[in-house]
Amino acid sequence: MLAWLDEAGAAYAAQFCDTPRMVTVKMAETHFKKPVRQGHLIKIYGEVSAVGTCSVTVLLEARRHSVYNGTQRTVCTTELTFVRVDGDGEAIPVGEKVQKKYNIFKEATNE
Repeated sequence: MLAWLDEAGAAYAAQFCDTPRMVTVKMAETHFKKPVRQGHLIKIYGEVSAVGTCSVTVLLEARRHSVYNGTQRTVCTTELTFVRVDGDGEAIPVGEKVQKKYNIFKEATNE
């Protein structure tokens, strides 16, 4: 489950930052609320909670989806921080475009 969260978070952070090079630098405490068993359908939802100079923090929520009745139950939540890196693995700024996108998103959700 942790590997899925890391992979989903990295993909979301890379998409948000318009770059394929994002590395995980921190996974906050993960809260497991319900069990996940083999064969369960899991959906992972994300939201950017912060953008730094070189980093993006993403809140993730994994839900167990029932194909029988369409209900979803939250199975775990966590927060991951990713850093944009260059080809040598050194941190580089996410860019003004990403900062602006986050500010627009933040303003839209606060209304």
